[in-house]
This record gives sequence, C-alpha cells and structure tokens, in this order.
Amino acid sequence: MRLAELLRERWIVQAPMAGGASTPDLVAAVSGAGGLGSLAAGYLSADALAERIAAVRASGTTAFGVNVFVPSGAPAAPEVLAAYREELGPEAGRHGATVGEPVRDDDAWAAKTDLLVSDPVPVVSFTFGCPSAEVLDRLRAVGSATVVTVTTVEEARIAVERGADGVCAQGSEAGGHRAVFDPAGGGGSPLFALLPEVAAAVDAPVIAAGGLMNGRDAARALELGATAVQLGTAFLRCPESGANPVHKAALVDPAFTETALTRAFTGRPARGLANRFMWEHAQAPTAYPEVHHMTRPLRAAAASAGDTGGMALWAGDGFRSASDAPAAEVVARLRGEAAEAGVRR
Repeated sequence: MRLAELLRERWIVQAPMAGGASTPDLVAAVSGAGGLGSLAAGYLSADALAERIAAVRASGTTAFGVNVFVPSGAPAAPEVLAAYREELGPEAGRHGATVGEPVRDDDAWAAKTDLLVSDPVPVVSFTFGCPSAEVLDRLRAVGSATVVTVTTVEEARIAVERGADGVCAQGSEAGGHRAVFDPAGGGGSPLFALLPEVAAAVDAPVIAAGGLMNGRDAARALELGATAVQLGTAFLRCPESGANPVHKAALVDPAFTETALTRAFTGRPARGLANRFMWEHAQAPTAYPEVHHMTRPLRAAAASAGDTGGMALWAGDGFRSASDAPAAEVVARLRGEAAEAGVRR
C-alpha cells in the first residue's frame, strides 16, 4: 500500500516517543483501533529494536512504523563538556548519582538501518535530519515507505528531493525533541502556521504534528493540507504507554502549568513540563548526544526518587488534556470529535 493510501485509511498516527513510552502494546492498540502505531528506535540497540518489532508482529499487527534518529551535529568542545559536568555536580549529589560520561555515538545508525532493510516494516520515519538518498532507496526497495520529520519548508524540500515518500511537519507545540536538522536550531513555527506552507511546498503526503490533542484540532490540520495527524502526548497517560508513572502523574499535577523548550537534559532542544532542572541549567550547551549521556544517570536517580524537578517530563503544549483511557478509546474519541467537526473518512 502506498503511503498516501495508508495515511488516508489510518490518519491518526501515534508519535514514536523514544525513552520507553512507545511500547509494543501501545503500538498494537493504536493500530488495532484503526490508527498507525509507531515504535521508537531511539536509545535502543538493534537487537532490542528487533525484539520490539517481533512483539508488535506477535500481536497480529501488520500496519505500523519505526522511527530512527539520524546522526547529526558536530562533536562538542571538551572544555564545554567539562564546564557542564561541573555545573551538574550539585544535581548529581542530590540523589547520590554520578554524572555520566559524555559519549559521542550515532545511536547504532548502521545496525538499525541494516535491520530495517533485512526485516522490513511498512513505514520507517526519521528524526533529527534526513538520511541520504541511498538509505531511502534501500528502504524503498524492500517495500517500506519513508517519512522525514521536518520543522521548516526548507527541511521538507530537502527530504522530498532526496526521495522521502512523505514528511511529518512538526510544529513548535510538540512535546519531546524538536526534529530540527541543525541541533542549534530554535523553537520553530507553530503547527498551523507551518503546515500550510509545507503542504504547498512539497508534492508528498504531510503528517501534521504538534500540540494536537482532540478531533477538532485534527480536523483543522486536515483542512490545512495534512493527510494525517500525529499525536504523542495524547497517548502518554494510556495504560499501554510505558511512560514512568511519575511522569504520567505530573501531566495532571496542578503544580505544572506550562511547558518549555530546553537543552538541559540532552543538548538538543526538547519540550517538556517546565521544572527546576530546566531553570537551573538554562544555558546548557548544544551537545547531543553527549549531554544526553551525561544526564542520563541523574534523570534515572530523580525518577527513582519521584523527584519531578529533576526528570525530563516531555510533553506538548496540550498536556492537560491527556487522558488515562485505553489507547483504543483515545483513537475512537478522536475519530468521533473529528467527525463532528466535519471529517468524513
């Protein structure tokens, strides 16, 4: 099935949330309800990714996607990393943790690409950049449709010119990492400003992402040129989500009133619930994945202690509307609300 046809049929896409939220159970539940579930390959080994793909297939799910991080950015200067390590010292002492080593890796890029060529899935999407035409061609040759997440019209044009079958236009309201090709990039444009520009600029299906939480938002995105809509925060509190229970609880905690962009946790801009760690490390360097590895033990220690002030609580602007209903019910609600708003699919 071509990408455009797949997305018209399964126009509610579950965002691939790296770090544990996108479990095989969540993917299977969304796809089973008529949406398109997505596994996140980020931070996994190729073997672990293969196991999750197998688990999705074992559920009987055939329509799903896998999202891969594209290596990007230049190595950070040693003195910059040393300064941030020193800054993180008090944070490490808070829960008896140790600052991690500033590892420079490519998230097993080649191994994951080879896996997805040898064991094809229906859709492969990319974040943090656009793969080479060669990689996109290899995936297409084995029957996978390819999607590149973009934050500007220029990025969208690059992706389609290189051979991507579609793009995911990510607005600034989106939770988690910004998909900017340049790690030093900023917040970007709101979805409903970005979407029509991207849809007009490329002759390819466009998935709309960023702050979408209900069927009315989805209907508007479809009216502005999207073929499908992608939601992540809307599924974070679902029982099938693998998000930390402390993270799930924070989404409805009245102490959290807003989201903010930060580089403090990973060295790349990402949106989450505004908390102490963000404020105290507002000048964190642009250094991904080094900063990610440095703060990983600190985030784990904070999560174990239930300290929401030290956790990366990724969430989009509409976080307060996240429901704890099963994922299939969330998909059904979105369809119903969209139908009331005039969507006929």
